[in-house]
Amino acid sequence: MLNNSDRGRIFRDAWIEGVRTHFPGEPKPGYVAVWEDMPEWERAAAVAVYDQVAQFLTVTGGNAARLTREQKGRWVALCWIGQIYKHIPDPKPSYVADWNDLPDWQRQTDAHIFEAIETNLTAIER
Repeated sequence: MLNNSDRGRIFRDAWIEGVRTHFPGEPKPGYVAVWEDMPEWERAAAVAVYDQVAQFLTVTGGNAARLTREQKGRWVALCWIGQIYKHIPDPKPSYVADWNDLPDWQRQTDAHIFEAIETNLTAIER
């Protein structure tokens, strides 16, 4: 079983990979900050979303892997929005934007996160 830090780092590493791949131009430093430089609430949120994706895969008997890439990204985005509401009393509208209002780079990055967690879980099961 991975500890909280390991699960959160998998989420964060996937986020950074996605941003570096899909963000147009140079991303803000906060978008690619390493795990140690993240605020505690954001680390807790990363762990929680990792766990939600893992639980979703588990309770579906692994069949959530059959979701489309967009559906996987939507799941991550919704889980993240829940964490924003948990940790930020009055978030900016852009922090809780609906899927259709997210920029393409962010949608692609959210899908990448789901797939990275899925890959990690598959490797652990072997």
